[in-house]
Amino acid sequence: MVILALVDLFNIHKQYDIKILLEDVSFHLGEGERIAIVGQNGCGKSTLMKIITGDEEPSEGKRIVNQSITIEMLSQQPRFDASLNVRDAIENELRELKAIKERYDTLSLQLALEYDNKALLDEHARLSNYLDHHNAWSLDDKIERVLQEFKLKTYENRLVVTLSGGEQRRVALASLILKKPDVLLLDEPTNHLDVYMVEFLEEILLKEKFTLLFISHDRYFIDTIATRVIEVENRGLVSYNGGYNRYLVQKEERMKSLAKEHDNLLRFLKQEEAWLAQGVKAREKRNQGRKKRVYELRDQAKINPTLIHKMKVELEREKKHFNREEGVSKKKMLFDIENLSYSIAHKELIRDFSTRVLQKDKIAVVGPNGSGKSTLLRLMLGKIKPTSGVIAQGDFKIGYFDQHRDMLDDEKSLIETFCPNGGDIVNVNGKNMHVFGYLKSFLFPQEYLNKKVGLLSGGEKNRVALALLLSYEVDCLILDEPTNDLDIQTINILEEKLINYWGAIIFVSHDRYFIDKIASKLFIFKNNGVIEESYQNYSEYLLIEKEIKELEAFESAIIQETPKPKPKIKTKLSYKEQQALATLPDEIEALEVQIQTINQCLTNPQCYQEKGLSTLSEELIKLEKLYETKSDAYLELLELAEGLENGSRCHLSS
Repeated sequence: MVILALVDLFNIHKQYDIKILLEDVSFHLGEGERIAIVGQNGCGKSTLMKIITGDEEPSEGKRIVNQSITIEMLSQQPRFDASLNVRDAIENELRELKAIKERYDTLSLQLALEYDNKALLDEHARLSNYLDHHNAWSLDDKIERVLQEFKLKTYENRLVVTLSGGEQRRVALASLILKKPDVLLLDEPTNHLDVYMVEFLEEILLKEKFTLLFISHDRYFIDTIATRVIEVENRGLVSYNGGYNRYLVQKEERMKSLAKEHDNLLRFLKQEEAWLAQGVKAREKRNQGRKKRVYELRDQAKINPTLIHKMKVELEREKKHFNREEGVSKKKMLFDIENLSYSIAHKELIRDFSTRVLQKDKIAVVGPNGSGKSTLLRLMLGKIKPTSGVIAQGDFKIGYFDQHRDMLDDEKSLIETFCPNGGDIVNVNGKNMHVFGYLKSFLFPQEYLNKKVGLLSGGEKNRVALALLLSYEVDCLILDEPTNDLDIQTINILEEKLINYWGAIIFVSHDRYFIDKIASKLFIFKNNGVIEESYQNYSEYLLIEKEIKELEAFESAIIQETPKPKPKIKTKLSYKEQQALATLPDEIEALEVQIQTINQCLTNPQCYQEKGLSTLSEELIKLEKLYETKSDAYLELLELAEGLENGSRCHLSS
């Protein structure tokens, strides 16, 4: 099969003043390829993309682009007409496709009368191929779906320039994937997207068969999307076939054959591969088996729809299996949160949330954008007050990281930042280290020691802030999106530091790979104020959640297709229902007493230490669920009995 060449770079050299970024670089992009560009921050990834688009001219070398194609790039800071709302901004980008579709429809009507007109037939075929290539047959439906999936529907009539930077990037991304240029370039496309938006983006890019060049630090995204990985390294390009997993294997082989100076990188690669082999592949096997069961059930469900419900129950049970800790924990308690609620602008972000954070917990706070994740961190830090509930905090020190990097002073050099009292020794968790030795582990060369913080790039500042935070002697790290603006190599270093960190870690992130490696527990925001706790692996949790949604949609479709039987008219309660109506009040009252007893025990240290916090908590959860089930059943029976009695009276009176 011959792959059409779309873009070629030959012997490219790119230099800014005395800094050489690219040297004698050649590159080829073929139709249908999806290439990920990786490398350290500042190595020239974005410059390479700008040379491909023609926005940057190489210092030397040749760029050859197929003249029949369009190349478009997602800008980090997109610009919009100030008069356009969100929907109009998207439709404005699609006006050429819409005009072609209108011309195609006009030609279709003409050909009904002039079916042997060769000129019309040729134009009609050409436009048909064009609409096929861009999949532009039902643009209005696709616009609606993108607005929904990228959480832009709420803002569709709002001026796009009044949105936040992240929301504007989503509008620009929505326009580009609907336009489907011949070559699409994306620089960190998953920034400002939650995991559900990322999954939708993955689905579109694969389904629509994009030719794609992208920069990303999201390793699951790279593994799912990329057909090839290009690494910018030592001013050159190294190509690896496949996604992130294959890149790791091939890079390790290459590192083994290079000089000893690559030992540290080789160590990281081995750790990464080992984690993938033990974690991801084992889950993959389980997931494939479960997926197979789902597909088998879909076929069987056409005959017996109750099987779908059974599968949903099994999947929910699989999720809940992880929602408990075994045994009684002896760890120090840092946070004791009881009935926490928080509302703002009439929106309930957190409702009646209770939990405990212990000494060595590693907790990922996850959920859709705008659901309240960062708000929970600010509540725990005491920066804002809850609407109701209590956050009891022990005597311990907290280290906090957010995207504003407030801990940094742009006027100070790196050595002044890490050694404010002079000298060149930094104390890292009670251990003295030379500041260069410590910063070298965060990929800073020695010449950076006297460089002002204000002169660093966003990614470099993030590295400094994280290195500084991890040098503090604190009991708990609270991190808000720590991987943003970091390259993959730095994220690997951060992961190693966090995995070996002795205290508690609570972090917000959308990076599924990072969460899977670090978190042993999840706080999952469900977008209605409810926070669900889980000890499950996040990527597996998301897969089960997706399968449940698919089953629900399939079940709904079957129900709509199945003719409904005529309901039998009920005239009185069954014997079993009468018995339940008589006995349920006593059972509910007995459960209330048991729940009250456990709650009293949980307020008495002597009592809960004797019986065990975990045991009591599990028992309380079971009793509360049973109480809720029996209460609901009793209320339904009362309502049914009352309805039957009223119906009987009406019948007698008539």
